[in-house]
Amino acid sequence: MELRSPGLSMEAREGVPALPGEGDEYESLPEGVSPLTHMTAGAVAGVLEHTVMYPVDSVKTRMQSLQPDPNAQYRGVMEALRRMIRSEGLLTPLRGINVTMLGAGPAHALYFACYEKMKTTIGGMINHVGNSHVANGVAGSLATVLHDAVMNPAEVVKQRMQMYNSPYRSMLHCIRTVSRTEGVGAFYRSYSTQLFMNIPFQAIHFIMYEFTQEQLNPQRQYHPGSHIVSGAIAGAVAAAATTPLDVCKTLLNTQENMALSSVNISGHLSGMANAIRTVYQLGGMAGYFKGVQARVIYQMPSTAIAWSVYEFFKYFLSKNNH
Repeated sequence: MELRSPGLSMEAREGVPALPGEGDEYESLPEGVSPLTHMTAGAVAGVLEHTVMYPVDSVKTRMQSLQPDPNAQYRGVMEALRRMIRSEGLLTPLRGINVTMLGAGPAHALYFACYEKMKTTIGGMINHVGNSHVANGVAGSLATVLHDAVMNPAEVVKQRMQMYNSPYRSMLHCIRTVSRTEGVGAFYRSYSTQLFMNIPFQAIHFIMYEFTQEQLNPQRQYHPGSHIVSGAIAGAVAAAATTPLDVCKTLLNTQENMALSSVNISGHLSGMANAIRTVYQLGGMAGYFKGVQARVIYQMPSTAIAWSVYEFFKYFLSKNNH
């Protein structure tokens, strides 16, 4: 991958001052830089992505409930946040954030390092000069397999702690209880569904990000505004398109007792096909889009934050290496 010489931005050339660093050209990190650099940038971006908008993620989990408690039925994201804080306490929207932070760091470190490596490798294999949507999509899908292997157990614990009237006092209490009552396999019960959702999510996400960058930032300069806008658009489109699978994943993770008993399911629900069928039984077609508003509201700024932080670290580390 080539590091180009820094140059004046288009704004600076036209006499309009550019933001600090904006317009300095780079394609990616220079050859020979350790994957640890990508992993460091990815880990920081991942933790920020998952934590800054975490309260909205808590709302999304509750809004995807198929048989919610009457006290946990919400008309919108802001109303949900207000009621959660007023009736359950100020820190309720942050329940489970600690396990999310523990999982997001290593998961995103592997995610971005794998993406950067595979994007270049696959692009070379198909002899594609410049940006390749095929390489971006395949690389994003492969990176997802590693990411979800690390993140899936954290997602199970997080979503169980986010639910209304959660019986778990803490992260460790949840881990011990689930392990004892359902077995260690419970932490990967939704893994296949997670992959089935996240592979198209990340393929759409990376393709949309790279496509939007081509339109807004064709010279691939360091341009914070374009990274934020591209990330937000990519996150919104990918989130809306994959909401039905996210609803199924939430059902598998939470094993919502009221919902399962209402369709005479005893024990634990497992398997993507069973989850898809159960969601339809309980909510019809509309059931697949429960929480879509909260999911998009959460994903847009989260993805914008992740890409802007990641691209900043790439720029900063590239300049130091240069």
